[in-house]
Amino acid sequence: MFGSLTRKQRIQGGLWGLLIGDALGVPYEFHQPADLPPKAQLEMQPPSGFRRAHAGVPCGTWSDDGAQALVLLASLLNQKGLQLEDFARRLINWYEHGYMAVDFRVFDVGVQTATAIRKLMAGIVPEQAGGVDVSANGNGSLMRVLPLALWHQGTDEELVYLAQQQSLVTHRHLRSQVCCALYCLWARGLLNEDDLAWEHAVTILRHIFGENSEAYTELELHIRPDEMPLGKGSGYVVDSLNSVRMVVLQENSYEDVVKAALALGHDTDTTACIAGGLAGIKYGVHAIPERWLQALRGKDLVEPLLADLLKSNYK
Repeated sequence: MFGSLTRKQRIQGGLWGLLIGDALGVPYEFHQPADLPPKAQLEMQPPSGFRRAHAGVPCGTWSDDGAQALVLLASLLNQKGLQLEDFARRLINWYEHGYMAVDFRVFDVGVQTATAIRKLMAGIVPEQAGGVDVSANGNGSLMRVLPLALWHQGTDEELVYLAQQQSLVTHRHLRSQVCCALYCLWARGLLNEDDLAWEHAVTILRHIFGENSEAYTELELHIRPDEMPLGKGSGYVVDSLNSVRMVVLQENSYEDVVKAALALGHDTDTTACIAGGLAGIKYGVHAIPERWLQALRGKDLVEPLLADLLKSNYK
């Protein structure tokens, strides 16, 4: 599967796959699975008569998921590393002015993310802005973290640390941090052509955390990475990760992965975004249907960032 793909194609697939998955999911958000069209009809433009979420948003527009992922990528490239103050300033710029949003329009903001950004605007330091209560484990930091794995070329320990750090700004609970770290290691495994990328990511993370750490306990008790995933497409960070693992492991193409993610209903844009990024890495940019790439709006925002990302991987 991996032999015919270049690293460049997988990086391109990861970023475009994330954004296209997000845009595909926007019209179907908040719907129960039974209320969705059949899988064959899950397209950028929903069937006539379907009651779209965000009806005033043109089809092919990514939401807060894609915008925040681009915000993170832009910060990483500009700062040549993760600088939380710069990342926080850019998040505020997105929230207030639509930075990295298509048409500069912010139409969907998670409750926990909005609360954290308002804290940032009030002067709270980025490391302390995210919610730390167990109920504050939405998927807002997981949905945006993939660019870190696409950009980072250091050790696994560094990648885990940075994945956790970027989560602090909006989602500070350790469970969210651990999900972000595991997802980044999984993405790195796929980039490195590992057919057992999930299993090896789990092994690496266990070693990094160590059995006596709180993070290890979160991994084993709440994420339960050895169990068969049964995701429901909700906004809870662990369920998001399980939903993505379920569809990525069960399906065999980019299109099948994102449509299976959409078919779960509920938080469709985020599930398809998180899954689409991994599927884009796994199958490469050329596996993404051309009709979806053509229908995606805002490509002018992405192309210079992607060019700089590729340069950083081939310096």
